[in-house]
This record gives sequence, C-alpha cells and structure tokens, in this order.
Amino acid sequence: MSTNSQAKTQLSASITLLLAAACGIIVANLYYAQPLVELIRSSIGLSAGAAGLIVTLTQIGYGLGLLFIVPLGDILENRRLIVTSLTLAVAALIMTALAGNAAIFLIASFLIGLGSVSAQILVPFAAHLAPEATRGRAVGNVMSGLLLGIMLARPVASLVTDLLGWQAIFWISAGFILILMLVLAKLLPHRQPTASIAYRSLLSSMRKLAVHTPILRRRALYHACVFAAFSLFWTTVPMILNSRFHLSQTGIAIYALVGVFGAIASPIAGRIADRGWVKAGTAAALALVIVSLLLSVIVQGSSILSLLVLVVAAVLLDMGVSANLVLGQRSIFSLGDELRSRLNGIYMATFFLGGAVGSAVGGWAYAHGGWSLACWIGVAFPCAALLYFMTERKQAH
Repeated sequence: MSTNSQAKTQLSASITLLLAAACGIIVANLYYAQPLVELIRSSIGLSAGAAGLIVTLTQIGYGLGLLFIVPLGDILENRRLIVTSLTLAVAALIMTALAGNAAIFLIASFLIGLGSVSAQILVPFAAHLAPEATRGRAVGNVMSGLLLGIMLARPVASLVTDLLGWQAIFWISAGFILILMLVLAKLLPHRQPTASIAYRSLLSSMRKLAVHTPILRRRALYHACVFAAFSLFWTTVPMILNSRFHLSQTGIAIYALVGVFGAIASPIAGRIADRGWVKAGTAAALALVIVSLLLSVIVQGSSILSLLVLVVAAVLLDMGVSANLVLGQRSIFSLGDELRSRLNGIYMATFFLGGAVGSAVGGWAYAHGGWSLACWIGVAFPCAALLYFMTERKQAH
C-alpha cells in the first residue's frame, strides 16, 4: 500500500467518513475548556488573573505541535504517528479530569494541545489517498468534520457540564479518543513516505517553504485574517447574547449549534476547487465573511428580529470560513505529495496565530467599545485579506 496508486484505492466513502469524524472528535479537545474557564479556575484554585492560561496553554501546545510534530508526517509512517499522538491525548485528557491542583491541570492542558495535532496529520493523509481530480472534494469532506468539531465543542461542553460537572467532558472525550485510536489503528491504510530527510533538515526546510512558496504564504495570510474574524466573533457574541438578549448558557449553546450549518460550505468549496474555480471561490468566501460581520454591526436592541439577524450572521460567517479553509488547503496540497505535512503545519500554525489575535482583540474591543467596535474591527480583518487577494496574479493558482 505504500505507492500512490495503491493508497488512493483506499479512500472509500467509509474511510472518508472515518477521517472526517476523527478530525472533529480530536480538534474539539482544543475548545472544551473555553466556556468552562470560570468553573475550572475556582475548582483547581487558580487565580482570576491566571485564568487565561487554561485555554492559552492548550493553544500553545497545539501551535508547537503544528510546527514540530505535524511535519513528521512527511518522513514517518503516518498511521503509527497518528496513533502515538492520540495516545498522548488520551493520557492528557485523563490527567485533566483527575487534576487536583492548578499545576497538574495546566501541564495537562498543554499536553492536550500537543496530542491533538493528529487531526492535522489526518488531513494531508486524506489528500494523499485521494486522486488529483477529486482531491478538493476529499479535503472538503474531511474538513467539514473538523469544522463541526470546532463549532460543536463549546456548546457540547456547556451542556455536559450543566448535567455532570466540568470533569465529565474530559472523561467522555478520553473515552472517544481511545476508541478512535483503536479504530484508526485497525482501519487506516499504511502510508510510509518516500522522503529520506533528517528531522533537523525537515524543520529547516519549513522556513524555506514559508519564504519561497507564494501560494502557501498567500493562502495562510488570507485565512489568518478570516480566522481572526471568526475567533473575534465567537469570543464576543456570547457576551451580547447574555447581556442584551438574556440568553442562558443553554440558550447560547443552542445558538452556537445553529452556526454549525455553515460547515456545509466545506464539501461545496472542495468541488469548486476541483473545477479550477479557486479564485472565484476565494472572493465569494471573503465576501461572505465581510457580509456576516456587517450584518452583526447593524444589530440594535434586543428584538427577535435582531436575534435572527445574528443567527444569519453566524451561519454566513461559518460558511465563509469553512469555504476559505478548504480552498486554501486544496491549493497548497497540489504542491507535492512529499511536502503536504510541512505545508499543512505552516498553513495551520499561521492562521491559528490569526485566531489567537482575533480572540485577544475581540475581548479588548468589547470591553472598551462594546459590540459595535468589536464587529468593526472584525470587518477589518477580512477586508485586509480581500485587498491582499486583489493583488494576486492570475498564475498564483
């Protein structure tokens, strides 16, 4: 199964579904703690000033994993690498659920992020298994699962915590990841990369790829701006839903679930990319993000109509983000089989940084200028991406 022709026969509908579900289940671990920060902080004895570390350390672990673990997919047998990463994730989740003090919890949070990068080994794995003609569709289908995981994690964590306490979501996730690890070990095809390169040289090559690969650089920066807007919106919208519309945690969770419908854009974007319409699709995706945030700006008062406008804005935002992500990955995965894990690591790390900036700026803007200021800043991010996109030469894709 090590050759391309042999491997590609393995991308059946069932394997595609498995990879999509796996990505969603894994990446959700990054977001479970976000709506539970105050509960966790008081339970483990962490000061209010240090509460942000609960989420930040998981993000740091994930970012480091993108840069130092994901590239290994270009030189190590992929199935073994994925299973090893998931083993770390299971141990970290159990450690989190059992943590009796802040130090242990924070170490475990970092390790959750590190172990969860296996999702970003699975995405180029899917691209490798798919033939060129349907690669965009395959990536889109798998990414729809990943995006569902991102969007569902927070509401699911809130609902589970209401019923069983905050530790329960980490126990449940550990169980799911353990089952997933066993299933992937059994069903994933073997994939041994042909590249023979030392780890140090592998890391060094990533800097060269970032500097000398225009498509990678552009797609990463487009999506960094888009993901900054996405993170800003989802960081601040629970505040306005609570303060202006008086929604409970359960109500906010239901609102977040509605936004999940935006994930339908992923497989559509994959098909658009397969037809060679990446540029038109990118323009449409960026426009959707801009429109969604402009709709959010006009929300005034606390009427049902205003709430419905926010619902539409959330769906359009998630559609634009989903589509742009898949279009970007389809573009960079066309650069070569032997580079995909490194390209994906750079791509994901760049836009993940954009998301961190969006979250931080969103919290600051809401505190200093309210919902309106936060949304206008949110609009600025995709507008910057659109302006940069307009400088793209026809041959970039």
